[in-house]
Amino acid sequence: MNTKTIIKLALKEDMPKGDITTNALIPKNKIISARFVAKAAGVVCGLDIIGMVFKQLDKKIIFTKFAKDGQKVKSGQIIAKVTGQARAILTGERTALNFLQHLSGVATVTRMFVAQTGRNAKIYDTRKTTHLLRNLEKYAVRAGGGYNHRLNLSDMVLIKDNHLKTIKNLKLKIKNLPRNKMIEIEAASFGQVKEFLKLKPDIILLDNMDFELMKKCIKYIREHSKCEIEISGNVNLRTVGKIAHLQPDRISVGKITHSAHALDISLEF
Repeated sequence: MNTKTIIKLALKEDMPKGDITTNALIPKNKIISARFVAKAAGVVCGLDIIGMVFKQLDKKIIFTKFAKDGQKVKSGQIIAKVTGQARAILTGERTALNFLQHLSGVATVTRMFVAQTGRNAKIYDTRKTTHLLRNLEKYAVRAGGGYNHRLNLSDMVLIKDNHLKTIKNLKLKIKNLPRNKMIEIEAASFGQVKEFLKLKPDIILLDNMDFELMKKCIKYIREHSKCEIEISGNVNLRTVGKIAHLQPDRISVGKITHSAHALDISLEF
């Protein structure tokens, strides 16, 4: 779903029959200006999107950015300004802030994880996203310095533990997989790592392993394969730096999308 459609649906959800308060109180031709102000330090993301929100309500609105997506901002910093019909600005205020605060929150927490890993590994997102907002949230991950894992179930092959529990012979079944897609296999033990490497996947995913087991598996994979190594499962800001020192290629973190706190931003008149 493209961004314009998402914005249209978000506005429709917020005002199915118009903004009855604003339309009753505010003259149609009244012009105002308002500023978007960061109330906390973080990484801003979604500025072009909020501009699109207001443009859908009033094509003549003037939206000016004083920052760019992916930029660090300080508390009190003015990051954008909007000028135009008061009705459009007041009606679009909450929808615009919802997008901006949420995406900035995703970008901010992603940057925190990236800072902890340094150059030892890349931070990847997951499919643990808000329905219909996946493209936007994955964009916010990139703005925060992270990388995108598969966009959807059609994007690449990822054989997880529940797949493995429902089939008897992975070696036979793997022949049915599309050859034009990357193949990743999740391993939960050293034995599975040794077994799955024989199938020559593009990526081995080490899931929910303790540190010593991860270290042992990574050493073995590096000695016997050129496939990428991904680590996932209960990764947080306290553990990600230590995990990154093992130098996997990827560390996937569901928290950066499903648990990101909104960045405090207000619209001031």
